[in-house]
Amino acid sequence: MAVRRKPAKAARPKIPAGPAKSVKPVRPENSEKLGAPVVRKPAGESDQGDKRDAERIQILGEFHGEVMVFQPITVKEISLGGTQVETRFPLQLDSLHDFRLTLGGRSVVIKGRVAHCSISDVDQEMVVYRSGIEFVDPPERVYSVIAEFIEAIMGGRRAP
Repeated sequence: MAVRRKPAKAARPKIPAGPAKSVKPVRPENSEKLGAPVVRKPAGESDQGDKRDAERIQILGEFHGEVMVFQPITVKEISLGGTQVETRFPLQLDSLHDFRLTLGGRSVVIKGRVAHCSISDVDQEMVVYRSGIEFVDPPERVYSVIAEFIEAIMGGRRAP
């Protein structure tokens, strides 16, 4: 298992907190987009007592987002154009995802579009989904790593 190192913290410009030290409800310029008033907290002041480089605002109401989380997959087939994978969760048709693949001793991240997804197996504890992934504009370096990996597998199968 590869050791993941925490990326170096990028230098961020210091944003002055201004004279206000109290938390006040305000409406930012784009409050219509947020749909709710916000509370401003000066830089260096938070509920947890830790220091911030920039002012953070508390959302009063709901403000939705998404998170990208790497989950384990099993690669069943691979070609220069895509891959077939098995997962324990369904992948939405036509959605785009970043896939981290370990090909031999090299690891690459490639963007792929879900071309199809269906249930592959069902047992009492889990459901397994099989999905076809079409690679989307792979960089030349990633394309080369995939090509070398496929060639190594094919070469190993031809050897007596």
